[in-house]
Amino acid sequence: MKRLQAFKYELRPDGQQQRLMRRFAGSCRFVFNKALALQKERYEQGEKKLSYAGLCKELTQWKLDSATEWLAETPSQALQQSLKDLDRAYTNFFAKRAGFPRFKKKGVSDSFRYPQGCKLDQANNRLFLPKLGWVRYRNSREVLGTVKNVTVSQSGGKWFVSIQTEREVETPTPKGDAIGIDLGVARFAAFDRPLLAFEGEDHLKPLNSFKKHQARLRKAQRALSRKTKFSNNWKKAKARVQRIHAQIGNARRDYLHKATTAISQNHAMVCIEDLQVRNMSASAAGTLDQPGRNVRAKSGLNRSILDQGWFEFRRQLDYKLQWSGGWLVAVPPRNTSRTCPACGHVSAENRQTQAQFHCVDCGFKENADTVGAINILRAGHARFACEVSDAPRSPAAGTHRSDSAAA
Repeated sequence: MKRLQAFKYELRPDGQQQRLMRRFAGSCRFVFNKALALQKERYEQGEKKLSYAGLCKELTQWKLDSATEWLAETPSQALQQSLKDLDRAYTNFFAKRAGFPRFKKKGVSDSFRYPQGCKLDQANNRLFLPKLGWVRYRNSREVLGTVKNVTVSQSGGKWFVSIQTEREVETPTPKGDAIGIDLGVARFAAFDRPLLAFEGEDHLKPLNSFKKHQARLRKAQRALSRKTKFSNNWKKAKARVQRIHAQIGNARRDYLHKATTAISQNHAMVCIEDLQVRNMSASAAGTLDQPGRNVRAKSGLNRSILDQGWFEFRRQLDYKLQWSGGWLVAVPPRNTSRTCPACGHVSAENRQTQAQFHCVDCGFKENADTVGAINILRAGHARFACEVSDAPRSPAAGTHRSDSAAA
């Protein structure tokens, strides 16, 4: 089977290369925003949306225009990739997979992509990029497979390169049994039973990366707010805030990668809840006419939910289980923590506290998160059986597995 995988490294450009990369990223952002504004203008005038080919023709005219002739300094394929990104964003919007495309902001996810023309010299730890030349990078591991595209991005004041490759691998054989996982805040991930992969523990403690750095981040943000905007001291303070955000994100991703790798390598099927994180972390402030209640408490809960990285945990589990030949089964979360695993009695009174489950019918007692994991596993087995037998099922959640994995 074919496997698409991305290898990410930190770049070590010189001063001139950094200036060019900032210019390239800015040009790609400008083209994306200008094309989006053009599409919105055509819609307001009742005209048909331009296709990718039509946008490329407009890009050629923009390069010839005296006001935007500086776009010619950026590699054409990088600008065309921005138009492809916009076209894909529209496709996702019409397919109801994402919201309407939004304008890009300077300093937020600055990047540009090369679909071809790049050369990799791993022996000398350098990479050739069109109109940039040879750029050195921190070679932490070997790049496997044929290079498909190269993406250059900036994060936390540093430049990174992501090299996506394609290679042929043997069809994996799933290993291990099935487990149920209940995600939470007090316990990041509760399992239906103790696992040897985690030293016999039945749950994973939350990392709370944002909470650990919250005081330092607040101090840096206050210092930034007192600086004159765009002054040298303001730029230094802003870079300090960006570094703290980068540390928070890096720690969270490292924790999630270690957890998902251990789970995917030791289990053939993983059952989780189909959580709607965006709805769960929605603001409770309300409006001026109808203000919300317990806004401060809900705000703290929202921060804790987003600090866990539940969506990233599910995303990593999805592709890692595909690589190992396993299955990821998402089940509806309704009543998973209110159903007694011993007698099947469903009642809100079974969970009188956040941590303790006590069935009012049969007297069964257990940690509420462990009970949730047990019920998730049972629901996952039932859903997986429906998938295999082609029996009708609810469209609320599904089973994910593919013979060709993506990065």
